[in-house]
Amino acid sequence: MLTPVAYGLAVLLNLFIIFIGLRFLLAPHASAAGYGVPARKDGDAAYLAVKGLRDLAYGVLGLVLLAFAGARAEAWFMLVVALVPLGDTVIVLRHGGTRAVAFGIHFATAVIVLVDAALLFAV
Repeated sequence: MLTPVAYGLAVLLNLFIIFIGLRFLLAPHASAAGYGVPARKDGDAAYLAVKGLRDLAYGVLGLVLLAFAGARAEAWFMLVVALVPLGDTVIVLRHGGTRAVAFGIHFATAVIVLVDAALLFAV
C-alpha cells in the first residue's frame, strides 16, 4: 500500500512542477502573481523565464530519476529539492508577499515534498 502512495505522490509532484514551469514560460506575469510576488510589466521577463525553465527541468529530472533510478534516488532528490519551496517561502516574505501565500503555498509544498521523500525512503 505504501509503494503506490509514495510513487503516485512523487509523479503528481513532478507533473505539478512541470505544469508550473510551463506556465511561467507561457504566462509569466500571471504566474508571478500566483507565486506571491507580482512582476512588473516593464521588466523581470528574463527572471520569470529562468524560473519556468528551472521548474520544468526539476520536474522532468524527478520523473527520470523515478523511472530509471528508483525510489531511493527520487527520495534523495525530493529531500534536496524541498529547499526550493523553503527558499520560495522566504523570497515571498522578503518581497512583500502575503504570509498566506508564503506558508499556504510554498511552505506547505516543502512539507509535502518532505513527506514524499520520507515515504520513498520507506519503500
